This record gives sequence, structure tokens and C-alpha cells, in this order.
Amino acid sequence: MTTRRPVLRLRPGRAARRPDTLAVEEPLLVRVGDRVLTSTMRTPGHDFDLVAGWLVGEGAVREKPEIAGLKECINEDNTIEVTLAVGVAPPRQRAFETTSACGVCGADRIVDVASAMRWKLRDDPTRVDVAVLSALPDAMRAEQRVFDRTGGLHAAGLFTTSGGVVIVREDVGRHNAVDKVVGAALLAGRLPLAGHVLQVSGRASFELVQKAAAAGVPVLAAVSAPSSLAVDLADECDLTLVGFVRGGGMNVYTHPERVRVAR
Repeated sequence: MTTRRPVLRLRPGRAARRPDTLAVEEPLLVRVGDRVLTSTMRTPGHDFDLVAGWLVGEGAVREKPEIAGLKECINEDNTIEVTLAVGVAPPRQRAFETTSACGVCGADRIVDVASAMRWKLRDDPTRVDVAVLSALPDAMRAEQRVFDRTGGLHAAGLFTTSGGVVIVREDVGRHNAVDKVVGAALLAGRLPLAGHVLQVSGRASFELVQKAAAAGVPVLAAVSAPSSLAVDLADECDLTLVGFVRGGGMNVYTHPERVRVAR
């Protein structure tokens, strides 16, 4: 997940050449048989989790048995071959789509995405204290081993409503980090993720809300801001979306009934 490169370090009054540790970024192809489904730039590591989580986000699978196999292609670098169970259709091909920085957008997509969700969140009884939400960024940061060495990775963390760490994953891409968390949960037989909070290190985009809802996560919290479409989709999917979780404060954008405020 890391590599070393020479760097000229400039500091007030001094300069020195020394190696620096960088996060690795490499492409990953995902295919079913001879058909390439998608490609993404990612940090190598937990690639099976990444692919499994991507399949959940695309609506192709929701249970571990729906994935019959995942294997690295020995003769093709950075390629994962997926074998889906009989009767499970692969998602639409996205290898050559042009998207914005974080996935599919457009107000006309909100109803389509919400109606396709397999796990319905409307009646999810999850409740989480403000104090727990406030502590999640630091709890996730404590698990970011590669960030400690590089300073160059996003993270996503799955937590219980009492703040217990379940899964933390890192990647150069925010959406990849979420896919790795969701995929690890799927392969462990944890879906749907009722009673959990998904914390992300950056902003909350439309695509991250889509991925959280597709995994049955009732609460998505972000260190930074959400986009307008992320808020719209979260509201439509009955997901609690929290932003600007920092310094003891936060903004709750949708379904605030899941957030308990001390009185």
C-alpha cells in the first residue's frame, strides 16, 4: 500500500534530500468472464472487499452467497475476476462512463436509486448519541495506519452505535474506502448494516449516500460537507446524514430523529 520516492525537503533555513513514503495508486479492473465491468484507481489492498462492496453499491448483490468466487487474475496485473451465483445478473458496464469526481449525479436519478434499494431504512430504529458521533473521526483516525506513514489516504469506518470499531479501510478514493468497508461486511455476512454508523473522512457525496443506503446503513457521518444531491438522496432513502463532524459539533441534514441530543 506504500512506496518510497526521493524528495527534496525544504524547511526554513535548510534543505535536504531524503526518501518519502507515498500511498500507492494503481488501476483495478473488475470483470465477469471476458467482460470488463469497471475500472477504478485505488490503493492496493483489500481488493476483494473493494469489489464486493462495489457490487453491493451497484445493486447486483446483497448477500455473500450471491458471489460464487473472487480471484486475482495471475496473468493480468490489477485484475479481479468475479463469478456470480447462478441467477445473479452482473451490473451494467461502467468501464467507459464519464462521471464527475464522485459518481453518478442528476436529480432524475434520486427516485431511481431510492426505489432500487433492497434494504428499506424507514422503520430502522437506530439511535446514536451526539457524543458518540463526535468521537468517531478520532476513533477512525486512530485506525489509519497507512495515513500515519503517508498523509495521503481517505478512510471509511463502520462503527456500532456505542462507538465500537467494526471495520476501517483506507484508500486514495473516498468511494473505494466505503466499498472496502461494505465489501468486508458483506463477505462477513453482516448485511444489512442496521444498527451501525458509517463515518467517512471527507465530504458526503451522492455516491457515498447511495453506497451506504445500498448496504442498509441508517446513519452516514462525514467530517466535511455534503452535496445538495447527497442530502436529497439521503432524505428520499430515509437515511440520517450528518456533516461537519468536528470539534464537538455537527450538522444533521436529514432524519434527525436518530440523533440523541443530551438534555
